[in-house]
Amino acid sequence: MAQKPMTKSEVMASLSEASELSKQQVAKLLDELSGLISKNLQNEGPGVFTVPGLMKIKVVRKPATEEREGINPFTKEKTIFKAKPARNVVK
Repeated sequence: MAQKPMTKSEVMASLSEASELSKQQVAKLLDELSGLISKNLQNEGPGVFTVPGLMKIKVVRKPATEEREGINPFTKEKTIFKAKPARNVVK
């Protein structure tokens, strides 16, 4: 069985122990980082955020898709797939 992912409090406790910062300081740091990421990924921002040596997050504009006919892989019947609007996806 796969392990469960860490909860927010477990992440904060682990970072607190490793960095010798208090849990409150780690919580504030994570909140500020979250706000900074949001600000950079919004329409006014560059659409890209990088944590050096850790990760790069970017917004990709997915185009709209038209309604189309296809085959349901389970029932092998023809079906109509609904159109989807254009949207922003975070990768």
